[in-house]
Amino acid sequence: MKACLAALLLGAGLAHAALPEAPAPLHAATYTHPGWAQTEGGFGGRIVRVTTLAANGPGSLQAALDEKGKRTIVFEVGGVIDLAGGQLRIREPMVSVAGQTAPDPGITLVRGELLVSTHDVVLQHLTVRPGEYGRAKRSGNDHDGLSTADGAARVVVDHCSFSWATDENLSVGGSRFKGDTPEAWRHATSHAITYSHNLIYEGLGDSVHEKGEHSKGTLVHDNATQILLLGNLYASNRERNALFKGGVQAAMVNNLIVNPGARAVHYNLVAHEWGDRPHQLGRLTLVGNAYRAGPDTVPGLPFFSLGGAGDVSLYLADNLAQDRQGQPLPHTGRYTSSAAQIVPAREPELPAGLRWLPAQELERVLPRVVGARPWARDPLDFKLLSDVAEDRGRLIDNEYGNNAGGLPKRPATRRAFVEADWDLATMAPKAGWASLFTRQP
Repeated sequence: MKACLAALLLGAGLAHAALPEAPAPLHAATYTHPGWAQTEGGFGGRIVRVTTLAANGPGSLQAALDEKGKRTIVFEVGGVIDLAGGQLRIREPMVSVAGQTAPDPGITLVRGELLVSTHDVVLQHLTVRPGEYGRAKRSGNDHDGLSTADGAARVVVDHCSFSWATDENLSVGGSRFKGDTPEAWRHATSHAITYSHNLIYEGLGDSVHEKGEHSKGTLVHDNATQILLLGNLYASNRERNALFKGGVQAAMVNNLIVNPGARAVHYNLVAHEWGDRPHQLGRLTLVGNAYRAGPDTVPGLPFFSLGGAGDVSLYLADNLAQDRQGQPLPHTGRYTSSAAQIVPAREPELPAGLRWLPAQELERVLPRVVGARPWARDPLDFKLLSDVAEDRGRLIDNEYGNNAGGLPKRPATRRAFVEADWDLATMAPKAGWASLFTRQP
């Protein structure tokens, strides 16, 4: 199942092997396998321009998202969109958000969250930093960076950066038990979701969440199916790197996990949440991932841990798990005294044709290509990647931790969107992705 470097980079939509520093985003015209989320989003539809950094109103990103029909959203402005504690919601289907079209410094959303509650959505090259923004500890109104809701399907979130959420940084959500049968549950909640080539880091710990400590990476809620986490970098989230809950069917392929606190990858069917409903077998495939303990990692923490009261079918292959000195760590463990079992799977459950890089390649390849706008790195993303390389990242409680300096404040920039410069079916620059490395605001 392993692929050579060139083949996988092309198949995963990252870059040509000869030019790894110029990543191409994931979209239907250039990638072989977006996971189970087979969608073009709004590529090829009409162009809708964002011309203001206001949170709503004419020319705003929210207004563009609220339009109907197949559409690609492009940006004629760059800078920070302040959601002022609110939510940017995607309700209308068949939409692609092409953050790569924004002038530097790109588009960053702060003080709020993104929620996807529709189908056929592609999001690329956005940065989301909710933050604590001075609110009292445990005061509530916590924010995910991005989550999906009931009915979300065929959603691709690719080459984005998520940090400083007060709930999960990047999640798969929705009602877990809507309907009378397990089949109905799976249909009603999120399904066919791909999160690929994202930076997911520094979820805030002792912050505004009413439950207290809540530094979390990714939660995949009960009964979500066809979920693919591909080529992401998780760093300095205490737990949920990722957490898969009861009855989930998902795969993690070529993710790099650095400095988790109490949990790296884990599965948990929570008995009191399921009540009298029949427990469903979780099905997980974890292949080609690398996990490296850091300054805040519990000693001896396994790569995968089983909690709760439900069994999980698990396929493991070609994963690395190491402590800070490069010594091996356990690949599996448990944090439950229930009868729940890890049931070894004989075959991986993966989208057709999906291959993976050897785990030893991830620290060389992923830092150059993950996250929003690698051709013009956000300074905070750059710092995070340096911390990963130097084994010095830490868990934090607010956006000033680890010398972060608070939510970004950047002047607005403007540049007209020129349709002739872009392949409108894919939103790749006609001059090639390398051309973005020299583009001026």
